[in-house]
Amino acid sequence: MPEVDLVFPRAYVEFLDPADEDQVFRCDLTWLTSSYMCIFGQGCQGIYADAPDTGCCTLGAHFADKDDELRVAAYVAQLTPDQWQFHPGRPVKKSDWIEKDDDGERKTRTREHAGQGACVFHNRADFGPGVGPGGAGCALHGLALEQGRNPLETKPDVCWQLPIRRTYRTVERQDGTSYTEVSIGEYDRRGWGPGGHDLDWYCSGNTEAHVAVDAVFVTHAPELTELMGERAYAELVRHAEAHVRSRSALALHPADPR
Repeated sequence: MPEVDLVFPRAYVEFLDPADEDQVFRCDLTWLTSSYMCIFGQGCQGIYADAPDTGCCTLGAHFADKDDELRVAAYVAQLTPDQWQFHPGRPVKKSDWIEKDDDGERKTRTREHAGQGACVFHNRADFGPGVGPGGAGCALHGLALEQGRNPLETKPDVCWQLPIRRTYRTVERQDGTSYTEVSIGEYDRRGWGPGGHDLDWYCSGNTEAHVAVDAVFVTHAPELTELMGERAYAELVRHAEAHVRSRSALALHPADPR
């Protein structure tokens, strides 16, 4: 079955943030209880047909803010040539791995290698013994695994958040008060902007990537906890488990196996 249509019925739950009474979470239970998993190295075709081995790392990663960049920089300094294919072989400079896009926003550099461009931290298929630490894939991800860390500690925010998407909006009540709505949902093609529709392949709505044994809210517990906070994540789990127990076939993500 091919990639599913982007528009389909979804089930949502809203609840007050236990840590902030001025904030409400709106969570996509259809996505969070789906069987999605990252299949990099296990059938991922890459977002562009001419770079099938680089997954979604083709364009490099924009930093969320200065703190994001500084956190990543601390781990970049720990990478060795055995862990990072494009290590300069000397103390690393920011110019080795940071560049600005056309709008002046800071991001990880991209680098051409064997006819394929991708993030400078993406070790290509001809590096190391295979997929994983010291081999193909993200050098920062591999570093985390070697150090016994979760990769969300070492990678740019956008890298570990995908394909979960957190967005904010201010909701005005009729009584003149307002609150912040925090949405937690699927980072589908539309999240990439207009260019998302030009991607040759994308995972979140693709049946080939909906093969996990456990649901997203379980497999991505560390990421969701980081995005929501421990108390809010615990509340999400309560609602997600209830949804799994009660949902009908109509509430399933259409990319899930039937």
